[in-house]
Order: sequence, then structure tokens, then C-alpha cells
Amino acid sequence: MSLAENLAIVFVAGLVTALAAGIGALPFLYFDTISDRRNVVLWGIASGVMVAASTFGLLDEGLAAGTPLELGAGIVAGVVLVVVARRALSGADVGPRAYAEADRRKLALILGVLTVHSFPEGVAIGVSFADLGLEGGLPLLGITVPLLAIFMTVAISIHNVPEGTAIAIPLRSMGIADWRLVWWAIFSSLPQPVGAVLAFAFVRLARDLLAVGFGFAAGAMIYLVASEFVPEAREIGEGLPGGGLRELAGGFALGVLVMVPLLAI
Repeated sequence: MSLAENLAIVFVAGLVTALAAGIGALPFLYFDTISDRRNVVLWGIASGVMVAASTFGLLDEGLAAGTPLELGAGIVAGVVLVVVARRALSGADVGPRAYAEADRRKLALILGVLTVHSFPEGVAIGVSFADLGLEGGLPLLGITVPLLAIFMTVAISIHNVPEGTAIAIPLRSMGIADWRLVWWAIFSSLPQPVGAVLAFAFVRLARDLLAVGFGFAAGAMIYLVASEFVPEAREIGEGLPGGGLRELAGGFALGVLVMVPLLAI
């Protein structure tokens, strides 16, 4: 296959994960609210899925593709990029109301913030497709797809469902129409297919840096879990017994268990 065909496949995989975020908004077509308890559990599931995918998928493959030093350099680079990008966009008012009322300038700013949040997940998809079309993968529709790529696409899709719910909750409270909730949930993850394509092109052209790419994606995603997902869950669960720690831990464990069948493969 040509590079363009490979890029198209990777873009579609990234788009699938973005569309999965819309699933998280679908319950609001039938229910007005989701309880804080369930919301904390959902954040726990998202965190467990991402940590399992990063640890047993990306980091494991990174060690197989290069040295621990290369992998470590990638991890540091992933964390640093997210931190620097966040600081550059600090103070930006891009809350849910801004989503619905954005002009072109505000929309560009929102896209910048969403890119910081979703881009690492797209990078994870892109690097996982590094061996697309090569031996050792799973034949699908005449194309050999790496098992890691299937694993990461499924993992990030699962992870995006509760993220879509988190986006939809405040929008629903502002009276945003049902199907627009689904659109804004998907919109929040649209940087992922772009990140997937860029990362795939990079690792295909510079395969000697594949371990760095795996480390970058894993480091950025684990950092996002620690700095965003867990604090968000703790804030939501403040009014629950024990601050919602039981719900968060249970959701996290469930997220890891969800990935066990794929890890076995």
C-alpha cells in the first residue's frame, strides 16, 4: 500500500475513537442527569483503561522497539509537551458555555485546548500502527493490522465514552439540545485523528525513533490521567462518602479489567 493509503487507514482509526466520545452523550437523549457517583465511576474507568493501555501496550512495545533510555526520553518529552502547552493556554476561558457560543477566535482557542487534551491519545493510535501492512499482524480486509493498533484503538474508544459523558453533563445543564450534545462530545476528540496521522507518518519515516514515540504517547497519557482525570473525579466526588475514593478506585479497577481480554490477545 502507498503511504497515502496507510495514512487514510490510520485517520479512520482515529476518527472511530473520536466518534466513540459521542456515545457518552447518548444517555442524555433519555435521561436528564447522571449522578455524581456514576460520574466518578466513569472517570475511574477512563483512567484505568488509559493506564492499562499505556503500561501494558505502549511501554511494553517501546521496550521491545528500543532501549530504556530511548523510552524514558520519550516519556519525559510527552509530559513536558503537555505541561508547556497547558501553560501557554493557561487562563483561557473555554468552558462548556464557550463551546456553544464560540465565535471564530474563541473556537480556535478551544481547539488549542482540546488538542492539548486529545492529541496524545491520537499519537498513541498513530505509533501503534507503525507496523501497518507488515508481517505479524491480523489480516483485516486484505490488510495486515498490528495487534497493538487494534488494542489501542479499542482502548481509547472505551476511554472516550466517559469523556463524552463528562462533556455532555454541563452542556445539558445549560439546556443544549440533545443531538448537539453528541456533536460537542465528538468535537472534543477531533484532534485525535490528526494526531494519529502525524504520529504514524513520523514513526514510519523515522523508525529508529519508534521507542521514543511509544514513550511519548504513554508519558503524555499517564500524565493526563494523574493531572486531569483523577483530580476531576475527586472534585465531582467531594460530596460522596469518603470523597468518592471508593467509586474512583472501583471504576479504575474495572477499567483495567476491561482491558484484560485484549491484553491476553
